[in-house]
Amino acid sequence: MSEQPASSPATPPLAAGPVVVGLVLAAGAGRRFGWPKQLALFDGRPLLEHALLAMASARRLDSVVVVLGAHADAVLAGVERHGASAVICQDWEEGQAASLRTGVAAVASRADAVVVTLGDQPSLDARAIDRVVEGRDGVSLAIRASYGRRPGHPVLLERGLFDRVTSLRGDEGARGLLAGAAVKLVACDGLGSDLDIDTVEELRLSGGGSTPAS
Repeated sequence: MSEQPASSPATPPLAAGPVVVGLVLAAGAGRRFGWPKQLALFDGRPLLEHALLAMASARRLDSVVVVLGAHADAVLAGVERHGASAVICQDWEEGQAASLRTGVAAVASRADAVVVTLGDQPSLDARAIDRVVEGRDGVSLAIRASYGRRPGHPVLLERGLFDRVTSLRGDEGARGLLAGAAVKLVACDGLGSDLDIDTVEELRLSGGGSTPAS
């Protein structure tokens, strides 16, 4: 009887890579705009949907969370989320810091880093999101897109900054957080724009409409 060849050892599973979650902050009331800004139409889609589409199209994100607050029910009913999970910021009136705290708290148990964008940036490009994620170097605590050397969004925050997020207050978002952190800028020139829409006039000048989505 011939000797059977020894069976090959099972191939070990690949180690899971770092988990990077996209955060879209869209909890504000849009008071300067005059109605729920998230629902204003831009190129035929609600303004917020453009940011969610960019996140959904990015190749380097494991999942996406959108933080809602003011008009949450209307936004949930009127905006296609493209796979993003929604969390509600109860303290949305405080400002952007509350939205960031809520978003980070929702993913802190599973994320190694978060990529933060704003819901009123309809020209954000998925390639800029990927470029920022690809800029992680194991040293910098934050990676930030730049346009013409101007720091902007998206902004990646490493897990080492999560605890500091809990101390943020007011409407400054990550600005105070980044002031004392090692921040790496990644040029994203030619990859869309992070310009935000604050007023109906800005929406009109950018080429979008100003009618709420029905």
